[in-house]
Amino acid sequence: MDAHSPKPKILHVLSQRPSRTGSGVTLDSMVRCADNAGYPQIAVVGTPSDDHQPEVGELAASDVYPFVFGGDVPFDLPGMSDVMPYATRRWASLTDTEIDQYVLAWSRHLEEVIDRVQPDLIHSHHIWLLSSILKDVAAEIPVVTHCHATGLRQMELCPHLAQRVVAGCRRNDAFCVLHREHAQQLETILDLTPERIHTVAAGYREDLFHAQQRSQEMTPTVVFAGKFSQAKGLPWLLDAVDRLSSAVPQLKLHVAGSGSGAEADALRNRMASMSQVQMHGMLSQAELGALLRRCQVFVLPSMYEGLPLVLVEAVASGCHVVCTALPGVTRELQPALGTALCLVPLPAMRTIDQPDPTGLPQFVSELTTAIQRAIDRPLPELPAGAKQFTWPSVFQRVERIWSELLGKAPVSANDQAG
Repeated sequence: MDAHSPKPKILHVLSQRPSRTGSGVTLDSMVRCADNAGYPQIAVVGTPSDDHQPEVGELAASDVYPFVFGGDVPFDLPGMSDVMPYATRRWASLTDTEIDQYVLAWSRHLEEVIDRVQPDLIHSHHIWLLSSILKDVAAEIPVVTHCHATGLRQMELCPHLAQRVVAGCRRNDAFCVLHREHAQQLETILDLTPERIHTVAAGYREDLFHAQQRSQEMTPTVVFAGKFSQAKGLPWLLDAVDRLSSAVPQLKLHVAGSGSGAEADALRNRMASMSQVQMHGMLSQAELGALLRRCQVFVLPSMYEGLPLVLVEAVASGCHVVCTALPGVTRELQPALGTALCLVPLPAMRTIDQPDPTGLPQFVSELTTAIQRAIDRPLPELPAGAKQFTWPSVFQRVERIWSELLGKAPVSANDQAG
């Protein structure tokens, strides 16, 4: 792209709510960075019937085109994780008729938006059903698809949809992944050449996650942020807090997040009965940053993740971090975060995100020890390596992909019309 020519118009596509999960935060951050760089943008997002005007970055309401679940289709939004921080359907529960309704309604919605706004490039999120239909509705427009790992997990949970997703998504032009293991998985699953896959990592907002005006003296405080689910390791964090309470009587666990369904309700009830636990509900990014600055240790005992950017947010806010030794964390984050990060071995796994119960006693013991050690250590400085995970750095890597595709692509419809 010529640096002096008008910036191309970008259409962002996300099948679920913006800013509520990792992919939603990524969308919001990409939009903000692209806006600062002068790109005209439009966003299409999924939303429940009680949120007809979701916010995406600082886009004007007229530039956000919501697809309303409970309106455009007669069922609740299917979440990319089986436990979400808001009410959703599980993909595995959708009938064949509902899948057909989903595809038809999204196709019509996208066709209308594309016809109206004439984008030069589409940037979608998740290797899943919505990204698989983009070339059906926009065959000539370059498509970049951002992999957040949950689509790969859903292929295992919904094998009857996997072939459809693979056949559709592999037609897209380029793919962003969070770390090298995702790149290898995507190359194998979609049968892609390596040059179509780009590792861009994930980022954090320096204006919201920082250690300025942070107290250096505080009572023992641990914080968890995420969905109320076994996959996030929350039950075993609560076990560890119970164990620590006798040795550290002042210990407080702050829990930010939510969840829906029986599993989340059981965890919510358990936490409500624990005097050491304070639940904060869903927090905005700014509110989470403020909470992190009041805590010593951030704990993410998750059984399955892509590249959990909340770990970088926590370290940037002055916390030590305790996390399970997930592949993306050990390969991508551990070298950057250094001694601020303590890894706990994963237990033996029964499925991709469900542990074998026989390994849980040892896992809880090791988690407890890691938290105790982190509490006893002085607060860390921000490692220099964390700078590569700021959103402007991530956006620079994404922008290079856009430029590469648009440099090879035919002249846009807008230019032809002129």
